[in-house]
Amino acid sequence: MTLTIATVNVNGLRAAARKGMPAWLAETGADVLTLQEVRAPDDLLAGLVGEDWRIVGEASQLKGRAGVAIAVRTGREDVDLEAARRGLPGIEGDSHTGRWLEADLEDPFGDGRRLTAISCYMHSGNTEKPQTMVDKYAFLDAMMLRLEQLRSAGGHVVLTGDINIAHTEWDIKNWKGNRKSAGFLPEERAYLDRLTTEAGFVDVHRAVHGDGPGPYTWWSQRGKAFDNDSGWRIDYQLATEDLAARAASAQVDRAPSYDTRWSDHAPLVVGYS
Repeated sequence: MTLTIATVNVNGLRAAARKGMPAWLAETGADVLTLQEVRAPDDLLAGLVGEDWRIVGEASQLKGRAGVAIAVRTGREDVDLEAARRGLPGIEGDSHTGRWLEADLEDPFGDGRRLTAISCYMHSGNTEKPQTMVDKYAFLDAMMLRLEQLRSAGGHVVLTGDINIAHTEWDIKNWKGNRKSAGFLPEERAYLDRLTTEAGFVDVHRAVHGDGPGPYTWWSQRGKAFDNDSGWRIDYQLATEDLAARAASAQVDRAPSYDTRWSDHAPLVVGYS
């Protein structure tokens, strides 16, 4: 049995649909698709991804911001999207909405274990706006507790999405110039240290790709960042150990050129078997 999961920050689903996302959807072999920064009402999502997909979302209470979704190929009956869980337990406030969505796949590998897939859009944070960092750390604390709850329940778990943290120097091209920038602060990176050690999760992309720079998943729209591959690896699939051991492939679907991009992020696609 195989399962392919793709995750991508679409930077506005309506804009992505106009710029060429449907062509990628037609070609991807993904069974499950997790989306972040959707920025569209939930009742519009199905029309934006097309009839080949069933989709559920969690819109932000702040209009035009955030928003996450999970889409499953039509015909795949092991996912009850109506039972999807919206919002991160243990944290409240409008700024935290549209950032966490869970859906369960019933026994996708025939081992008797459920798989919980999560679409997460982490706060980006800004060191010049202290409240944004307070919000980010509060969300990270609640995330760690929730992931431990899910892992302890005994099923497979995969946290996917835009985590807005480059974990190591390999995950950001200009790491020296960003040591005091949100997204690469030691305090932020420490959460991924904990998650991939004592918390029992594996960075699947890194495990498959091995050590070395990139592959990056986000590039600034400014300057020649994309052309020079001066990017950040901030989109992840972080899986419990037994699920990560099933990862057979991991790739970034990077656009061939700047003018063919439909988001400032590229999809991360992982095949599990």
